[in-house]
Amino acid sequence: MSADTPARELRIGTRTSPMALAQTAHVTRLLHALDPRLRVVTVPVQSEAGLWHGDLSGTGGKGLFVKALDAWLQSGDIDLALHCLKDVPGDVPLREGLVVVAHLERADVRDALVVPEHSGVRRLDDLPHGARVGTASVRRRAQLLRIRPDLRIVPVRGAVGTRLDLLDGGREAQVELDALVLASAGLARLGLTHRARQVFETGELLPAVGAGVLSLECRRHDTAVAALLEQLNHERTLTEATAERVMLQGLRGHCNSPIAGYCVTGPGGQLSLRGMVFSPDGTAFAQVHLRSDAPHDPAALGAHAATELLSQGARALIDTGAPL
Repeated sequence: MSADTPARELRIGTRTSPMALAQTAHVTRLLHALDPRLRVVTVPVQSEAGLWHGDLSGTGGKGLFVKALDAWLQSGDIDLALHCLKDVPGDVPLREGLVVVAHLERADVRDALVVPEHSGVRRLDDLPHGARVGTASVRRRAQLLRIRPDLRIVPVRGAVGTRLDLLDGGREAQVELDALVLASAGLARLGLTHRARQVFETGELLPAVGAGVLSLECRRHDTAVAALLEQLNHERTLTEATAERVMLQGLRGHCNSPIAGYCVTGPGGQLSLRGMVFSPDGTAFAQVHLRSDAPHDPAALGAHAATELLSQGARALIDTGAPL
């Protein structure tokens, strides 16, 4: 699409999981609201990560999902790549010629405890000693173990529906679980909010950097596409996500790093950024809570947070998981 030709067809690259398709449908509705004449085509993109059923840390992490979509975008096979910002590595630059033009308004950032349908458990505290809790997130693992060192954390990944089947004992599940911890935003996108028994406040489980944010990326020279997508940008989300992402980049963190970060906008536009870096078992950690005196410069706040965390030994925690 050239700069002087209005976009009338837009190809969105997406994974084929129900979550990815739900997110793509959401963006499609937003685009149609901007231009009812626009024809949006969903293009399924397969990735190495999607074919791998083991631990993603051994294959490059969730960044492989991002890498696959970006390769298709760079080659011209799609016009728009939709990313969950929390899955975008902080230690890898954008591919040449690509640009992120919009962050959608942020959804719920909180994590949720999900238990088998027949279970009477209402909260994490109700789980028995040594309960098996499923999550593939090193961030969740560390924070859960800080609260309940007795828990047995079971690495579980895959589509949300697949994980719920394992939890509920469907499909002849070979993994016995007492609970899962999932993203509240993901449950909402799939119409599964009723499965959440406890929603953790951010002071209990600090969210992932970029949690709840969907980002829209296109080719830099596709100015007509960029102009269309920029209309979907949510400025407050962009500001808060910028602070978090700059912190992540300063730490050279990726999606398998034990890093959490969350920025909120307070009265008068003042930014408040919390960041934490953990050892795998949560017993050692670095933490920071900063407020910005320059709310219009979120990057400076993020850089300051990264410097403070590194001064507390965050590098050792990220690289080796060694105690401080």
